[in-house]
Amino acid sequence: MTTKTGGGRQLAVRLKTAKKRTTSQQKWLERQLNDPYVARAKREGWRSRAAFKLIEIDDRAKILRPGQRIVDLGAAPGGWLQVAAKRIGLDQGRGKIVGIDLLDIDPVPGVAFMKGDFTADDAPGKLKEMLGGEADIVLSDMAANATGHRKTDQIKIIYLAELAIHFAREVLAPGGHFLCKVLQGGTEGDLLSDLKRDFAVVKHIKPQASRADSKELYVLAMGFRGRAADGRDAGDRDPA
Repeated sequence: MTTKTGGGRQLAVRLKTAKKRTTSQQKWLERQLNDPYVARAKREGWRSRAAFKLIEIDDRAKILRPGQRIVDLGAAPGGWLQVAAKRIGLDQGRGKIVGIDLLDIDPVPGVAFMKGDFTADDAPGKLKEMLGGEADIVLSDMAANATGHRKTDQIKIIYLAELAIHFAREVLAPGGHFLCKVLQGGTEGDLLSDLKRDFAVVKHIKPQASRADSKELYVLAMGFRGRAADGRDAGDRDPA
């Protein structure tokens, strides 16, 4: 295992393959050890390198504002919750954030958390109740477990994105925003077309914090037109 030369130059870390470690596990671990965003996240107190993706996206698009109501789908381990909390002024009593995940997470100060499945029939109602009204933003950095088969992984993450979109339509207030992870591969274009029916602006963003060899993209949809645009009566919306 190599760290620095005498002159302080950073060298790549390589590990001897352990008998109980698969090749893919070996590559993942080496990539983590050599990832500057992983080291920076530890130094700055973020729970994951993914925090820098949301920071960069928000620096560009300015979607996080003081006092907003935010839902984070698949919130574990909490890096996006930390970023959102800081940027909406949650520590000053401004706004409300609710995270949901199948996994438990360590509490994030000021953030409400619901352990469960966001696709459950009663999840949208419960989360709006926890928020105290409709959401201004729905965030999703979810990714299904990778199989290593590109087309299969693409289908799985697009399916997750479609579920997240359906959820967003249920809980967003008019004018709200939706941010979701997808993978490049062609079908993400269909996702954009679908979102354009209900949002004023829809675009892809590739943060620099995404690994260079990753097919990861983010879809950002801004300016939700309301559920009337989705074929529902506007009067069916829950009051904010």
